[in-house]
Amino acid sequence: MSDAARPLRTVGTPGIDEPVEERGRAILTPLLEPAETWALAEGASWAVRRDPARFERVFLAADRGDLGGAEVMLLRMAEALRELGVDVTVVVPAPSPLLDEAVRRRLPVIGLAASNRYLWMWALRRWDRERSDGLLWCNGLVPSLATVRRAGRLVHLHQEPTGIRWILSPLARRGAVATLVPSRAMLEAVPDALVLPNWTERIRRAKPDPDTNGRIRIGFLGQLGLEKGVHVLADAVALLEERMPDRFRLVLAGEPEAVREEDLVVMEDALGAVARLTHRAGWVDTADFFDTIDLLVVPSVIPESFGLAAAEAMAARVPLIVSDAGALPEVVGGAAQVVPAGDAAALADRIADVVTGAISPHRGPLFERWFAEFSPVAGEARMRDLVDALGVRRGERPHL
Repeated sequence: MSDAARPLRTVGTPGIDEPVEERGRAILTPLLEPAETWALAEGASWAVRRDPARFERVFLAADRGDLGGAEVMLLRMAEALRELGVDVTVVVPAPSPLLDEAVRRRLPVIGLAASNRYLWMWALRRWDRERSDGLLWCNGLVPSLATVRRAGRLVHLHQEPTGIRWILSPLARRGAVATLVPSRAMLEAVPDALVLPNWTERIRRAKPDPDTNGRIRIGFLGQLGLEKGVHVLADAVALLEERMPDRFRLVLAGEPEAVREEDLVVMEDALGAVARLTHRAGWVDTADFFDTIDLLVVPSVIPESFGLAAAEAMAARVPLIVSDAGALPEVVGGAAQVVPAGDAAALADRIADVVTGAISPHRGPLFERWFAEFSPVAGEARMRDLVDALGVRRGERPHL
């Protein structure tokens, strides 16, 4: 299943019997308990360790039940751990699309009944009190806060902590064996963390059909909003239309979910100026989407903690332009074009240079960088070194 695809159903599960007010109070109890600190063994690193296992198994706890980028990575990490012979179980809200997908992938899964974030924190906290020995891999800030001060936790933060997250992040990390982040760019906000880059599957494109009118199709993949720079891309397309009329087409894959109303108005105003040139595809399969574009642009204006869309384009050999926001330059290295975030004129110039051949699209170097850094092979190698450094037991690879 691709990152942009969505499941079609959810699974019903029994509710929880305790009164709602007790659930709310339970969320605050982690702050009142004594810490149980587990320190990462001295000298632990990415090098393979041969010490006796400290953890017999791993529980991967989700941040939420939807299928966002962090949840896609949770599934990939669970599959990598399974391939390494680790006894791994994912712990997710129920019902949820994430539960459905974990079941579809035949992963061992525990579904805890929870209809919102606060009930999920309460349910996870209650379950954690009774869980068997093992490493609890908290895949996000929510499970990290829900189980704060509990022993045997690994905190994995996928978003750069800003605002209230910046305040809560140090608390969530308290007592954890280690903290993981997906890029070096996040280390300034999350000091003393280990970098575990995300990875993506190889995407095999069919031979793209050219636009019937001979136009260059500029693609965007992700949530439609100001933070992702959709308005900047729209302004750049408007500038290109002035220079080279009827030469370009904008293809948007995604929806404006959880976008503030005032931000939505600004974005729609920008898109309105190029409405005639724009096709809104909604959420689509990633590989299918890449077959319909000639160039992907990732124009984010806020710091990106990683940039899965960029890595996916690299895996599909799609020409790529990114902004300099956060980890995006780190992900693409020198293989893709990088422009200043928020600069529509610079973006328009770079798009024109790529499509006219003034600058090489670098399809080969993009794919080579993906294979070396962000492929499943690279991801599994890093996971193997990490679990060995943490002292997680590995057995025989499963036969599915």
